[in-house]
Amino acid sequence: MTDSRMKGRVKGLFGGTSPDNEPLDQTHAPPEPDAQNQALKVLILAQRTADEHVAAAQHQANKVRADARGMAEQITRDAQAHADGVRREAGKALSDARAMVAQIARDAQAHADGVRRDAEKVHSDARAKAEEIARDAQAKADGLEREAQQRYQDLVGSLAAKRAALQQQIEALQQYDRDYRAQLRTFMQGQLRALGGDEPPSNAAIEHLGPDDNDQAPTSTGVVA
Repeated sequence: MTDSRMKGRVKGLFGGTSPDNEPLDQTHAPPEPDAQNQALKVLILAQRTADEHVAAAQHQANKVRADARGMAEQITRDAQAHADGVRREAGKALSDARAMVAQIARDAQAHADGVRRDAEKVHSDARAKAEEIARDAQAKADGLEREAQQRYQDLVGSLAAKRAALQQQIEALQQYDRDYRAQLRTFMQGQLRALGGDEPPSNAAIEHLGPDDNDQAPTSTGVVA
């Protein structure tokens, strides 16, 4: 019940009208009540009006409370659904991140293994190349050493042969010198005997003979100067 309606009822009590603003039947109207009865009626009416207001307010409050509860429950459900969705998305993102990290780790390990294999292959190839170069160098060094040794032996052999040849020539010249002196002494002795001299020429006289004297000396047999 509204305040205007309650005011209308109060006016009706004091002005001789009904609560619905209709004039009271004067023929059936009781004798004029006193002020105490009118006050009692006003209090009763006010109590009734207050009860109606309280009931309406209580109903409205219950409705507001129910609506608020329903809205709160709906908001709670929506928030829970959103939280569940966020949790699922976070879990999926975490799972994807873990999978990506695991894939990156596998790729990095595979790359590291590949780099290690390449490094080992390069090291092995370098070692094989170094060993091959060392073998070639050793073979060349051995060949050079053999060649030098052969040249040394050839040179020593040729020197020995030349020495032997020179020694033979020296011996031949020495033999030629002895034969020539003997023939020259014999020739001079014959010339002295022919001249009447008996003393043979000395070796010093034979050595001081000049080249012109060779025309008269006998030639050597068997040795060429």
